[in-house]
Amino acid sequence: MSSPASTARIPGLGMLRETGKLFALGLDVARGVFQRPFQFREFIQQAWFIASVTILPTALVAIPFGAVISMQFGSLAKQLGAQSYTGAGSVLATVQQASPLVVALLVAGAGGSAICADIGARTIREEIDAMEVLGVSAVQRLVVPRVLACMFVALLLNGMVSVIGVLGGYFFNVVLQDGTPGAYLAIFSALAQLSDLWIGEIKALIFGFIAAVVAAYRGLNPPPGPKGVGDAVNQSVVITFLLLFVVNTVITLIYLQLVPSKLD
Repeated sequence: MSSPASTARIPGLGMLRETGKLFALGLDVARGVFQRPFQFREFIQQAWFIASVTILPTALVAIPFGAVISMQFGSLAKQLGAQSYTGAGSVLATVQQASPLVVALLVAGAGGSAICADIGARTIREEIDAMEVLGVSAVQRLVVPRVLACMFVALLLNGMVSVIGVLGGYFFNVVLQDGTPGAYLAIFSALAQLSDLWIGEIKALIFGFIAAVVAAYRGLNPPPGPKGVGDAVNQSVVITFLLLFVVNTVITLIYLQLVPSKLD
């Protein structure tokens, strides 16, 4: 039988253990959503805070994102003689890919870091241990409302980013690249589907869930001391970014396989 010391030296074992704990916390959060009493006041406060720190940066980032996508796609389409497809390409790229990722990155960077710092400070002050001793579930009391707040704000911000990105792309394509307004909108309505909008919203919900759960997990398990809270915040942001790109790739592949385009 292998000793604990030799088991601890197995490469990748620590990462698997942390992944399992993170997945277990996600399941606990999913179960805690249906437990009562629901912390509605905490949910409203967290949603308001996350929205207040992310609305303006998200709106400002959405404009150049939409502009860059539109101009890059428009330039390529013009070289290929398919300038009429600029509207469909840029809008679909904004709605399906850019918008959920922009929202997720800003929610994770602003809201997720605040969640991790708050819960991490409570952990090193032993407030979480005191709650557990009193029979109060820290997951149900603190984590669940924050996760739901992140998901709710991400869903709303995704709609805002989609609108701003599309309008920005339309403006830059029509004004700077001499695109035709009618063709820009006509080809988009001919190729786009309602499912393209739904997949963007679903991605925003999933990304908001991932960002909040990772932030809460690192906050509940910070390295010792005040410096450990800062390290946990940095780790939560990096881990969230990596997970978001991986999950986005998987969801996109599944969507493209299951949902046929209008041209099929």
